[in-house]
Amino acid sequence: MKAAVLVFPGSNCDRDLSVSFERAGFDVDMVWHKETDLPRGVDIVGVPGGFSYGDYLRSGAIAARSPIIGALRAHVTKGGYAIGICNGFQVLTETGLLPGVLMRNAGLKFICKPAALDVATTASAFTERFDADTPVTIPVAHHDGNYVVTDDVLAELQDQDRIAFRYHEDLNGSVDRIAGVLSKNRKVLGMMPHPERAADPALGLSDGTALFNSIASVGVSA
Repeated sequence: MKAAVLVFPGSNCDRDLSVSFERAGFDVDMVWHKETDLPRGVDIVGVPGGFSYGDYLRSGAIAARSPIIGALRAHVTKGGYAIGICNGFQVLTETGLLPGVLMRNAGLKFICKPAALDVATTASAFTERFDADTPVTIPVAHHDGNYVVTDDVLAELQDQDRIAFRYHEDLNGSVDRIAGVLSKNRKVLGMMPHPERAADPALGLSDGTALFNSIASVGVSA
């Protein structure tokens, strides 16, 4: 299996994401934002956290217009898998590959701490290794993590079982406590918490390991 991790000016979780993929058995290529093509044979694209382009304009807005995004869009359009974490989630919403927007946190403060999450669905390639009845702890580190959608889109996400994770308690004002959502075909996941920062016992947290092992066990392919 092969993963590509996109790298923008200001990305700071790209190497962590690469290591997490590698530990799950993926070969990983790091892809600079100015490239226009993904490596051949890529099964899943990771859009990492950080502060792409310094979060100028809006978080993820400039990165969403980088040259590599055309290749990401083509990969997803043909049924390929992708995951966007924190700033990566913001990029995916800015591209329209996932619904909603990430607004400034309620309280207007940067939040950086381990967060308890409820696994809202195990019916996806990203979550099937989780126990839906057991909360997990995964770190958050964001200023613009308040997930907002219209009532109609929220009802669609709920009806189609596309909410992947919820904060166990209200963390940042996100509607329905949403921490992560899936695309209509369930092959694209965006989430604000950082599973790559909870994928090694040496880091003090390991609940994120289940996400990467879940992706690997499915044997994702485009």
